[in-house]
Amino acid sequence: MIPSVLSVASVASVASVARLSAFLLVALLPAIDLLLPTTWKFASLVPAIMVYAIIGLGLNLITGFTGLFNLGSAAFMAIGAYTFAILTCPIYPFQIGFFPGLLAATAMGGIAGLLLSLPVMRLRGDYVAIVTLGFGEIVQDVLKNLDAVTKGTQGLNPVAVPAMPGVSFSVGNYVPWYYLYLVLLIAVVWLCHNLRYSRLGRSWVAVREDELAARSMGLPTPWIKQIAFALGSALCATGGAMFASLAGTSIEPGFYDFQQSVIILCIVIVGGMGNITGVLLGACIMVGFNSIVLTKLTEMMSRNGWTGDNVLASPGNWKFMLYGIALILMMRLRPKGLLPAKEVPAELRYRDRDRDRDKAPAGAN
Repeated sequence: MIPSVLSVASVASVASVARLSAFLLVALLPAIDLLLPTTWKFASLVPAIMVYAIIGLGLNLITGFTGLFNLGSAAFMAIGAYTFAILTCPIYPFQIGFFPGLLAATAMGGIAGLLLSLPVMRLRGDYVAIVTLGFGEIVQDVLKNLDAVTKGTQGLNPVAVPAMPGVSFSVGNYVPWYYLYLVLLIAVVWLCHNLRYSRLGRSWVAVREDELAARSMGLPTPWIKQIAFALGSALCATGGAMFASLAGTSIEPGFYDFQQSVIILCIVIVGGMGNITGVLLGACIMVGFNSIVLTKLTEMMSRNGWTGDNVLASPGNWKFMLYGIALILMMRLRPKGLLPAKEVPAELRYRDRDRDRDKAPAGAN
């Protein structure tokens, strides 16, 4: 008994040290970036990864904690981006600034998620995916055709940037963006951690594990799923508003398509469903591979004259094939994700045991 307790404590301490080391590395990355050669600097690309980490954490509340298969996260990202742009763009009379606009975008995403949850709350599995997929297509088409408000396929710009005394948020100075977005990411991680271990978070996990059993125990499962949808959608909208401010524009509606929802879903699945640390790792892998690895590889090949006019010579044109291969290998070798939640491996073991027992011949032990 004592050795097992010690082993658990040692594993927990190693995990704590690893998380602290990773945090220190991220916090000191701008300083480390100054020591790197110009061609290898990449810290300016990290704020976008932080934005996708926040969006992934929002989806994790819905899919990872509650088990609802959501394929409409890009739609809520678009709602947040366009709400923020309309309230802060100079062509409109509002111009309420970055932080009020961020709060308004978060609230609008939460309201949209709550409304979407009304037809979803009594659905399960693939039916939830179909409804959220349809919602994503509706949002994209509305933004494209509502020219009087959204400027159609042009997008809205410029949008507000953060305003803080003595700090300049500009395109050429990424450091203020870096640390502001890092603080916002830490706040979202803290919120998700506390939600996961709250009474509401335990109810989400109960719905994910067995909704019928949860309802039989008296849990109001429709209300629980509604709250998950509202909070998760609000965080996706927050990420959309942050991304719009970072880009300086709402970006055209075609950016928020089904492909974007799949990438966000892959962040949660690859990192580990239901695990906050896993989602952060998934964002670093999925978004970092595209925005850092492929970008730097393309620049290196261009400097050496390897790309030319052949589109197949550009690494960026191969990214979705590489994504597909990586996902196939993940589902084959690590179906639980790189860092799954603690209860997920146990759940999969129980399912495998029950499946083997059902397949066993009659009378077998």
